[in-house]
Amino acid sequence: MIDELGEQFSVNDCCRVFEVSRSSFYAWRQRQGKVNPEREKLKAALVKHHKASRASAGSRTLSKELQANGYRVGRFMARSLMREAGIVSRQRRRHKYKSSGTESLVAPHVLKREFAVSAINQVWCGDVTYIQVGKRWLYFAAVLDLFARRIVGWSFSMISDAELVCEALRMAVELRGHPKDVLFHSDQGCQYTSHKFRNELLEHGHRQSMSRKGECWDNAPMERFFGSLKSEWVPEAGYASEHEARADVQRYVTRYNTARLHSYNGYRSPVAMERLAA
Repeated sequence: MIDELGEQFSVNDCCRVFEVSRSSFYAWRQRQGKVNPEREKLKAALVKHHKASRASAGSRTLSKELQANGYRVGRFMARSLMREAGIVSRQRRRHKYKSSGTESLVAPHVLKREFAVSAINQVWCGDVTYIQVGKRWLYFAAVLDLFARRIVGWSFSMISDAELVCEALRMAVELRGHPKDVLFHSDQGCQYTSHKFRNELLEHGHRQSMSRKGECWDNAPMERFFGSLKSEWVPEAGYASEHEARADVQRYVTRYNTARLHSYNGYRSPVAMERLAA
């Protein structure tokens, strides 16, 4: 575009209008006349990883993924390659879900934002979010093991009730081999303050902790997971059917656990982090 307008306006004016530095423009124009095969190969690999993340990965994550595949590339080079390829990372959309505010069995705030735990099955976190399906909402409950931020249980329902979160907990208990004395942390949503959920925890020998009222960051790891799900994966317009939504969200959970690099884990996936600790 600047090359074309350069016939009518000065390069300096064009760069200022498009908010591009002159040095970047001249470097780009020089590259157009001389193709670097290695750089093009690297760019193709970056675009492939970016596409696999559904356009959610940024320069930091892409550089780590390329390094894991044997490429020598830093964050700033990845950012430059993204610019050359004309790709950007999707930004996180604002979380709209609000708790009903219903309280019954409120547990104390035992966790106290101590999110760095030393062992698997020491602390689990739970939360519920909603996903648009046509003109309705599909509710998605998840259980996350704090040690490596792995999703260990989940469930779906068109009704956001206590049974939804109980099913997610049962799945986690089964998949993790029925561990005892797990501290389960959540917000004060009506599903978690219910007698039904409290009894489910007691049946499995687990303890309960809850965020303080109105303090969403008391359950920050779950907020981050749902934020990543919404910004990286779920289409802005939602899904056409419940079946499509369930299948696609479960694909994300698999990717999140086995392939998505997590800065908390030193840019390892949750599964890789747990194997390293085993």
